[in-house]
Amino acid sequence: MIPEMVMSTGTVAGGAFAYAKSRRNGLYRELADRLVQIAEAREFNPETALRRKPPSFVDRLAVVPDFLPVQVFMALKAEAEQLAAPERGFVPTHKKGGTVAYETLIASAPVIVSIYQSPDLIGFVSRLVAAPLQPTPIYDQSSLSLLFYDKPGDHIGWHFDHNFYWGRHFTVLIAIHNEGRAAGGLSHAVLNARVGGREIGISTPPNTIVIFEGARVQHKVTPILEGERRLILSMTYCEDPRSFWWQGAMRRMKDTAFFGIRALWT
Repeated sequence: MIPEMVMSTGTVAGGAFAYAKSRRNGLYRELADRLVQIAEAREFNPETALRRKPPSFVDRLAVVPDFLPVQVFMALKAEAEQLAAPERGFVPTHKKGGTVAYETLIASAPVIVSIYQSPDLIGFVSRLVAAPLQPTPIYDQSSLSLLFYDKPGDHIGWHFDHNFYWGRHFTVLIAIHNEGRAAGGLSHAVLNARVGGREIGISTPPNTIVIFEGARVQHKVTPILEGERRLILSMTYCEDPRSFWWQGAMRRMKDTAFFGIRALWT
């Protein structure tokens, strides 16, 4: 009797997994079509700002203030502020904050998505890191996401951005909102990084872009205080988006901390 029950349970679980996977695959086909529509609409019209000479990347990290043209940044900010109901994630002793996933942005944020997919931005980052880059896959929820630090204690501890792809992998952050009681009217949520044998604090006022090789640069964000708010656009690019099966499994497990159980079916 028990073996039959185990087999029956396994069959049901397998069928449920296959159904969930099938639904996710259908969603990704719809999102891929949506990406084509966004590209054709050209919501983001880059100017010469993205054709400037990139700064040094000697420490695998670069910071550029006042990065986007004002009108482009304001459109980005307006769209991001409308997505005010992020998923909250909490990993004891490591992470607390809110996140809006790539699939949500594809459906609701054409300006944000077109910036991420922009050949001009990809070209700028590629020149900076001296490697040809491309967006990471549509099923990777962290390819493009909004990160909210708006509850007391929101933070993320020291970590590397694990590379789940064959080629090198880079993280690009654009500060959208950063307000609090620290110096300059900014929040106490500061991006810290360990580079060249030292720890540095990186100021991220609005429209600052930070580019780094997350698998090589250890970093964290210090806790935000009551009444403060920090909103960051996070983008990832890679040289080669192919991956081994075990890299995909690791990516899905990592994404559950940010996007919940559905990440297992991506």
